[in-house]
Amino acid sequence: MAISILHRITGNGLAIVGALGLVWWLMAAAAGPEAYATFVKCATSPIGYIVMIGLTWAFFQHLFSGLRHFVLDMGAGYELRTNKTWSIVVMIGSVVVTALVWAIICGGKF
Repeated sequence: MAISILHRITGNGLAIVGALGLVWWLMAAAAGPEAYATFVKCATSPIGYIVMIGLTWAFFQHLFSGLRHFVLDMGAGYELRTNKTWSIVVMIGSVVVTALVWAIICGGKF
């Protein structure tokens, strides 16, 4: 149940925060070098990195949870033990893949 609720929350978060970030980026790019420099400064600040890491985690959590729901929609995985195992795999997998992505992105920056 918690994973299904988290699936909805991450979908909404990606849509809202991701869309706002995309619009801000596009408007900054269209407004000129000074506005874009401000965007880059905010995006590469510690809070910006936290938001981007959070969006990355939300993306992978939503992706893996969506795949889990797809399997459930096909009629498989409803046994309590199997369902609980895949819920745990979704959470651990999203954290691990997010860490791997950001290790690659930040490889050597810090």
